[in-house]
Amino acid sequence: MDNAVLDAAARARLVNRFGPAAEAWCDALPALVERLCRQWGLTVSEARPGNTGRTLLCRDGEGTLKVLKLCPDRAIATAEATALGSWAGLSRVVQILDADLDHGAVLLEGLEPGDTFTERGADVPWDQIGELLADVHGVPVAGPFPTQLERVRFMFGLAEQRLAGSPAEAHLPLEALRTGLARSEKLAASGPIALVHGDLHPGNVLDAGPARGAVAIDPRPCVGDPAFDAVDWAVLPMADGAAVEDGIAKLPHLDGDRVRAWCVALAPLVAMGPLRRGGPTPFTDAVLRMAG
Repeated sequence: MDNAVLDAAARARLVNRFGPAAEAWCDALPALVERLCRQWGLTVSEARPGNTGRTLLCRDGEGTLKVLKLCPDRAIATAEATALGSWAGLSRVVQILDADLDHGAVLLEGLEPGDTFTERGADVPWDQIGELLADVHGVPVAGPFPTQLERVRFMFGLAEQRLAGSPAEAHLPLEALRTGLARSEKLAASGPIALVHGDLHPGNVLDAGPARGAVAIDPRPCVGDPAFDAVDWAVLPMADGAAVEDGIAKLPHLDGDRVRAWCVALAPLVAMGPLRRGGPTPFTDAVLRMAG
């Protein structure tokens, strides 16, 4: 089971993300997974990549798909479990089945077919995304969640570390990141308050089939402005040469001015991923022009 649970590349990503202390966690992971599989009646069928832990697709004794998530940082697992508890019963959010937070483990329902909306391209069911955002932001804020200010400072800090020496460095000035952070801090300190998913890009929304549609997974929850969660969706039409306003118009229940302000503030982060992976494109050029 060891290689199926944690291969060398996954181990390297976790040590890079969490530091040398993650080595001991990685060493203990196969035994932890074996124990949890016995406890919850699971058989591991597939591992999925991730930067903050391991996601294992499993089947129970009846063949039902379930997802076992494990993270070296118990605070991350606890925040996710607490947020999912707040969203219990919402069809647009993955449902939590059980947890062992002392060991950073969360058991989730499986979603099938489970394709991400990154794989859907321009084929986005905007009505479902609007429902998802409204549902996520419509619950009472209860729990020890980070503030949005803490969340954006973490995001930009991590981006600054990753920029140095990466292919993006030639195209994304460090000053652009720092300007984006200053704008984000101002927005985070001035907006309405809701429980925010915190990482709601198309790769964290899965297709759960015709009866259920778009379902959010993998929250990095915080408390702050709900317009923050719309950024990765509002910029999608820009990949086809449209304007950010075209994306904002598809999410009419949100404050369009604040969505646009967040798009401008987070533009360096939106552009950085594609720049690190493959260099400039018309999309990254347009996003960085929006940031001014």
